[in-house]
Amino acid sequence: MLSINNIEVVYDNVILVLKGVSLEVQAGAITTLLGANGAGKTTTLKAISGVLGTERGSVTKGSIVFDDKRIDGMRPFDVTKLGVSQVFEGRRVFEHLTTEENLVAGGHVQRDGRKIGSGIERVYSYFPLLKERRQQLSGYLSGGEQQMLAIGRALMSEPKVMLLDEPSLGLAPMLVEEIFGIVQRLVAQESLSVLLVEQNAVMALAVAQHGYVMETGRIVLEGSVQKLRDNSDIREFYLGLNEVGSRKSYRDVKHYKRRKRWLS
Repeated sequence: MLSINNIEVVYDNVILVLKGVSLEVQAGAITTLLGANGAGKTTTLKAISGVLGTERGSVTKGSIVFDDKRIDGMRPFDVTKLGVSQVFEGRRVFEHLTTEENLVAGGHVQRDGRKIGSGIERVYSYFPLLKERRQQLSGYLSGGEQQMLAIGRALMSEPKVMLLDEPSLGLAPMLVEEIFGIVQRLVAQESLSVLLVEQNAVMALAVAQHGYVMETGRIVLEGSVQKLRDNSDIREFYLGLNEVGSRKSYRDVKHYKRRKRWLS
């Protein structure tokens, strides 16, 4: 469905952020990308959706292919029109617009007004709470409601692939479970493919089928979620379990030790 092939991303023609990243998003499944802050996960998503140019970044090597068509270098509008939508970290709803106006904005690639109407009703079927808040300014929604709205807004373009960036950020555990449950329903019922960037490794590995681990702009581990769960480094550094099953603080782990193990 979507493949990234040995891409490099440079900012300001100087700063090399991604250093030969390759990964594949499986069709009709959730693929997760794990890594610490600053590893390059969000940059990877922005490279796919075409918004690097707004931050003076660009893909300088490699290729990004979606449905057998290269999309690296395409405008964000055209990438969205092809069927790739991104839900940005921090939700970024249009706070001065109502819930429903946000959804209409999400359907900007639709040429048929009837599709916008049916799309809104489809979003409400997954997020009934948004229907209750349809005339409320989105800036006054709770964090969980704004995250539902951000996902719903992305659905309005009828994507084939959704890029989810830290959907659990700042949310209570019960809300996180609810939102991830809805994402799983979307994958099952809408034949949607998802690339999930998430620091909550426990939740990400619970819902995904395949995963990658990124460190300092490189993919250092890749495999099925079962393989990743069984990996001692993942258990220690991301799930907080050491070899005997006791909890361990991630803050106590030396970054260089982790990289030395994985890159050796």
